[in-house]
Amino acid sequence: MRCRKTGDKTILDGENLLPESKRNQRRWRVAYTAIHFTRLLGSLSKKALESQTKLLHSLSYVAIDVRDDTPRENLVSLMNVDQRALADMVKGKNLESLKQLGGVAQVATAILETDVKNGAKEAGVAHRRDVFGANKFKKPPVKSFLSFVVEAFKDMTIIILFVCAIMSLGFGIKQHGLKEGWYDGGSIVVAIILVVAVSAVSNSKQSKQFEKLSDERNNINVQVVRDGRHRHISIFDVVVGDVVSLKIGDQIPADGMFLNGYSLKVDESSMSGESDHVEVNGNDHPFLLSGTKVTDGFGFMLVTSVGMNTAWGEMMSSICHDLDEQTPLQARLNKLTSSIGKVGLTVAVLVLAVLMIRYFTGNTRDDNGRKEYVGSQTKVSDVLDSVVGIIAAAVTIVVVAIPEGLPLAVTLTLAYSMKRMMKDNAMVRKLSACETMGSATTICTDKTGTLTLNQMKVTEFWLGKETIGDNALTEIESEVYQLLQEGVALNTTGTINKLHATSVPEITGSPTEKAILSWAQMDLGMNINETREKLEIIHVETFSSEKKRSGVLMRKNNEKVTHTHWKGAAEMILAMCSNYYDRNGALKSLNEEEKVQLGAIIHSMASKSLRCIAFAHKTVAEDNGQASEKLQESGLALLGLVGLKDPCRPGVRTAVESCKSAGVNVKMITGDNVHTARAIAIECGILNPEQDMQNGAVVEGVQFRNYSPEERMAKIDNILVMARSSPFDKLLMVQCLKEKGHVVAVTGDGTNDAPALKEADIGLSMGIQGTEVAKESSDIVILDDNFSSVVTVLRWGRCVYSSIQKFIQFQLTVNVAALAINFVAAISSGKVPLTAVQLLWVNLIMDTLGALALATEQPSSDLMEKTPVGRSEPLITKIMWRNLLAQALYQVAILLTLQFKGKAMFGVDEKIKNTLIFNTFVLCQVFNEFNARKLEKKNIFKGIHKNKLFLAIIGITIILQVIMVELLKKFASTESFFQAAYGS
Repeated sequence: MRCRKTGDKTILDGENLLPESKRNQRRWRVAYTAIHFTRLLGSLSKKALESQTKLLHSLSYVAIDVRDDTPRENLVSLMNVDQRALADMVKGKNLESLKQLGGVAQVATAILETDVKNGAKEAGVAHRRDVFGANKFKKPPVKSFLSFVVEAFKDMTIIILFVCAIMSLGFGIKQHGLKEGWYDGGSIVVAIILVVAVSAVSNSKQSKQFEKLSDERNNINVQVVRDGRHRHISIFDVVVGDVVSLKIGDQIPADGMFLNGYSLKVDESSMSGESDHVEVNGNDHPFLLSGTKVTDGFGFMLVTSVGMNTAWGEMMSSICHDLDEQTPLQARLNKLTSSIGKVGLTVAVLVLAVLMIRYFTGNTRDDNGRKEYVGSQTKVSDVLDSVVGIIAAAVTIVVVAIPEGLPLAVTLTLAYSMKRMMKDNAMVRKLSACETMGSATTICTDKTGTLTLNQMKVTEFWLGKETIGDNALTEIESEVYQLLQEGVALNTTGTINKLHATSVPEITGSPTEKAILSWAQMDLGMNINETREKLEIIHVETFSSEKKRSGVLMRKNNEKVTHTHWKGAAEMILAMCSNYYDRNGALKSLNEEEKVQLGAIIHSMASKSLRCIAFAHKTVAEDNGQASEKLQESGLALLGLVGLKDPCRPGVRTAVESCKSAGVNVKMITGDNVHTARAIAIECGILNPEQDMQNGAVVEGVQFRNYSPEERMAKIDNILVMARSSPFDKLLMVQCLKEKGHVVAVTGDGTNDAPALKEADIGLSMGIQGTEVAKESSDIVILDDNFSSVVTVLRWGRCVYSSIQKFIQFQLTVNVAALAINFVAAISSGKVPLTAVQLLWVNLIMDTLGALALATEQPSSDLMEKTPVGRSEPLITKIMWRNLLAQALYQVAILLTLQFKGKAMFGVDEKIKNTLIFNTFVLCQVFNEFNARKLEKKNIFKGIHKNKLFLAIIGITIILQVIMVELLKKFASTESFFQAAYGS
């Protein structure tokens, strides 16, 4: 609700954003008094009723208890906020207006009733949503079912058939009267309506499914602070007044303003088009716009506008996602369909010419044996009727020649696969990835969270060159303990929330941060939150994949010295140190020999597959009372080393072996040191214990990038593990693999993985730990961050490709057989045994039901025993040509035998013979569906009992055919099945 009218003048002051009109304030007070008085009466009546021991029956009233825990004063103040002025201030980045209001903190507390530290109150969230709206965008109107019907009618073949149907209907009624004359033309019209209806329903369902997937894709998780607790909620549940936590890779969920944080930089290219990253702070640039991405630092923002009131909402309202994306396979099939259509058109023109010549030369006879054309003696209406019939026969050949079912088969297969992949923890963002994944030859995977559980736990702690046992609290000297506590408490993006003294603390942050904070609080008894309050942070260097470390510059209250704390990859921190603290708290010089000894400790921890993190510290005196904001990177003192264990996921080894047996290479690319990487790779089955850096299976990122292009290309296939890699190294590896002809799939979760994910043929981002930037750059989101799900996607990709190949073989067999029988019969006898209606019927049941039956085959274990398809392998393989031609020749031989010898063999007339041909043709296609199930196997019935839908479709096809022949004789130009079978 807004209380500002168009003509009102808005005054921005330090306390609220209210209109000048006194009249509106008076109205609100009256409304509030009325509501308050009514609720007071309700509460009094409730108390009176509760005091009764027995409730008296009364029919004079009904009491309804409505509870609302939101404080009454908040309801009025929030509803009086001028949303438009607040939203315009943020969208326009009006710093002057913000200053007039008293700054961000004043807007939060006085206007939006939000505690800057503890966030909004959970009890008032529903009311905030009612007042300010939900964080959802209005979508463009959904295409109606009628629009899909119109699209289906635009097909050129349908238009030609429809024109022929109208002409046939007109001439038929004129020749045979309304009662009998409508059958031929009406049958074609009904068949056209059925084909159009099936096509429209299929496309409509596909559109709805893609729309649903689009909603799921946009539903991202954000971290907010409510009632002092950090919670993960859906972006759609964010409300005005929420305090949102932001870190590298996050998407800004709504318009708002910067509250606090460090080194926060935002990529606003999606809004402004400028590629430069904007630094956000509380002084000269506090405004944050929805849809932009955090590229560096961390911080908290106050949400001021949501949904359609945001800058992004205005843009999104006019944008519609392209749901008609065409995959590479669909493009190839369209070319195939076009080529076959040209062949069909050529044959149709040939048949049209031959039938016209035969008719006008008097070589065709009617059912009674009389010539159909005898020059001027034949009526014009009879000539036109025969010509329309000949044109319809030629058009029918075009209809049956064009494999219209191929695009439908691809659509059904992709739609079905996407739905099933969603159940298997893979959300497809880009359709083409489904089929491309089936061709993948190499998978470049992350370690943390993909091969491992990403459930870190500190298992070792070293002070100097000695390990500290379970009694760490008593073994650490007080000065070292204090420095370590400061380093852990301030140099982190994690948080610890403890609601009550007896409750278990809630720890949020990355798995590494959570493990270290848990170890510090639980094992060492450190008070993290209390330590933070005593210290002042001057500058923060956030962690990134390139630096592999994070640092903080801080100062104790009333001190003239600053303290630099670093935390990060052990060998990198060790290289920055000149001293170290021993077990007794003594500061010792770190010479080369001791560096080697400490390096050996790091190596031994890494060989046990531990991630080794080091802490270092340095004190610097302030120069003339001015603290430098630059963190010292040399001359530091090593505080300690911690080893974090991240166990491998169950089933990863089996999944890696499945990839190897399928001819797919698995390469692990990680930021961990070479020893940890090698240990995990051996545990997962990527490496054999004999393989190491000597034979080129394990390299470091710096080695790889320093190779010459020729060396890289020569060694790329042998490399299985790349340790200490930067995002650039990952991108370089993907480029080299693609250059060598590999189809590359890449997994990634960080913002810095985005270039490699985009460069790869298939980008797979992580749904749990993945940043929004990584997800936006990927084709498929792995919802459970598990490598086994990556293998499942590979299996489904192969299944998609295989299903489409099966349908191509099945469909082309139908087309070749129908084309051959009608062409030969038309040339030899001047009549076509399969009418337009019959062929439309075959197209309907074969294209739709056949596609559905073959598209819903489950991925089998056989798929993972084949080698990858690769980039350039033809769509129709030699085995498919063998199966197709053999089956088509068999069908043509049977049908032509019935065409020329059927009457004599069974002693039946022409109409029953044609019914026999029609039935035989349909049953041939039913059995052909069984043949198409297995392209290379002799046992085509293996596993058929598992696909209930396939068996159901076969049954439905046969039942429909019986109904067609027995009950719709006039419609289908057939005789009774029993008459056709027994010749009576």
